Amino acid sequence: MIHITVDGEPVAGIAGQTVAGILLAAGRSAWRTTRSGAPRGVFCGIGVCFDCVVTVNGVPDVRACRRRAADGDEIRTQTREEDA
Repeated sequence: MIHITVDGEPVAGIAGQTVAGILLAAGRSAWRTTRSGAPRGVFCGIGVCFDCVVTVNGVPDVRACRRRAADGDEIRTQTREEDA
């Protein structure tokens, strides 16, 4: 087992899972918003579309479907909303 935080909340996962896999297993289907406020999560699942980007340990725009989670990772959801 590994433990990460997502927007400050603890979430458990299994070693080798991607960040997206852990988020989906935790019941989250979206973790980013577009400029219009539309929710986004995994779309292609292979790192082509950039819909699933998150901030990992302070690094923005990390594709959650491609990044294997590591114990202690700090994940932050992202927003591109014009008012944010």
